[in-house]
Amino acid sequence: MHPLSTDTYNNILSLLEKGYSIRKIADQHGVSKSKIQKIRAKHFPNLVGSLGGRPTKLSPQNKHFCVREITSGCSKTGVEVRKKLEADLQVTVSNNTVRNALREAGLGAIEKESKPMLSSKNIKARLQFAKRHQDWTINDWKCIIWSDETKINRFGSDGRLWCWIRDGESRQPHHVKQTVKHGGGSIMIWGCITSRGPGFMCRINGIMDQHIYKHILEDYLFPTIKWYKMDAKRIIFQQDCDSKHTAKSIQNWLDEQPFDVLEWPPQSPDLNPIEHLWAMLKQRLNRYDRPPNGMLELWDRIEAEWNNISKEECCRLIESMPNRISAVLKSKGKWTDY
Repeated sequence: MHPLSTDTYNNILSLLEKGYSIRKIADQHGVSKSKIQKIRAKHFPNLVGSLGGRPTKLSPQNKHFCVREITSGCSKTGVEVRKKLEADLQVTVSNNTVRNALREAGLGAIEKESKPMLSSKNIKARLQFAKRHQDWTINDWKCIIWSDETKINRFGSDGRLWCWIRDGESRQPHHVKQTVKHGGGSIMIWGCITSRGPGFMCRINGIMDQHIYKHILEDYLFPTIKWYKMDAKRIIFQQDCDSKHTAKSIQNWLDEQPFDVLEWPPQSPDLNPIEHLWAMLKQRLNRYDRPPNGMLELWDRIEAEWNNISKEECCRLIESMPNRISAVLKSKGKWTDY
């Protein structure tokens, strides 16, 4: 083979640097592909060759447009992004091409979580609460008695349940969430937790109003304080902003007590560690082999699982408060991952 001229050699180097394929350069200059390959190996040993396949339909700028549409919230789905591409940039691609570009950028589709609606007033209150308490230590948070109410269904959670199953496998009893007409009934409970362990818990009969709530505080909050031999003057009581909690009769009663009440921001279940304890309690109730035969058996199970909650589990939840506060500050008062 005749040696290549200096101009041809330099031109080949220039085309290789620009990313042209060995085949295209060989055809253009009438030389063998093996010759071009040797030149590339000599001068560009780290140059990655073409992976083959079809050329990408989206340029880097188009991909950046897709990512920006999703991350800014202007478009909610890949289909909406595809329509925006076509309308704004006259780029026509399939929905899958857009989804692939989003996955390539590290994005993935997830199910939307249910979160409380936050008004601008709620966001401001949450942010102010976080700023006031950002310097609190874990020992400060351990002075609080955390309280809340929850509903427990006889036939499991209101939410979605998941299970593992093989392809083609017929459904087994543990693959099914059993339901009955009218829901099968449920029990409302009130409970509280402390850094020394779970407090007293009670069943709420009927619809709880301010009068029933006052009896609960008298009959279950004070016994909790007494049980753990806590100094009432050094503890802080937490409750959410439900209307029955903020009723005038309740506020007057709380003002007469030796303990302080934590000023709580509305719409903030993610800040209350007892919310995670409810989830843990319901998980344990779902582990039974069969649903309870009635409300009495359900209540017996609730009491048994509540009494099995350990001091360490309560402490672990309460000790998450500095991280919860940091999360609210980071989100500027909006939703967190808790």
